Amino acid sequence: MEKKNNTATAVVITAVIMLIIFGLVLAAFRQFSPSEQKKVAVADDMSGHHGGGAQPVPQAGAALNDLVGKPMPDFSMTDINGREYTAKDLQGKKIVMFFNEGLMCYPACWNQIVALAKDERLKSDNTVVFSVVVDAAKDWQKAIDKMPELGLALVVFDKNATLAGKLGLLTVASSMHYGSLPGHTYLVIDKQGVIRHIFDDPNMALHNEQLVEELIKL
Repeated sequence: MEKKNNTATAVVITAVIMLIIFGLVLAAFRQFSPSEQKKVAVADDMSGHHGGGAQPVPQAGAALNDLVGKPMPDFSMTDINGREYTAKDLQGKKIVMFFNEGLMCYPACWNQIVALAKDERLKSDNTVVFSVVVDAAKDWQKAIDKMPELGLALVVFDKNATLAGKLGLLTVASSMHYGSLPGHTYLVIDKQGVIRHIFDDPNMALHNEQLVEELIKL
């Protein structure tokens, strides 16, 4: 009888401790502002998204959407061979930019980079498709060694995430390193250098079809 009482007491004590811990966690969470609570929830929801997702969820945010219809900021980026690409030099061409983490975003971003490079619909004299990463050029060779098809892609290096920062791509829903690195964001720019389409995908899926449709509109 005494053994049963001890067991019941232990169960009650354990339940009380769990309720106290839950109360402390809930109280701490409520100290955040509503916007901060949303960030915590998004960060938790994103924990497994590097493997890719099912359905795209456009969550670019008002600030990002406000860029549509505005000129692309000046930029200068180089590829693995040292060739420089600038906004001025690319005027007169349709541009697709896929901003992502690069080396750290395997396999989701790598798969999208390869898919863009191999899509015949995206290959024309008046269209340029960039995969923009934040890695150093010397480090990107490691990715190519692991997935040789990456060598087919036009990858350019956004040093210190400078261009991504100008565009506000470091604080979107897809960023796994909120405030410091981009996540999985697409831009389509017309021949006059004006941003016509932005899409941020926390699910990190493939978006060739959507990009082709947007290019046809230009």
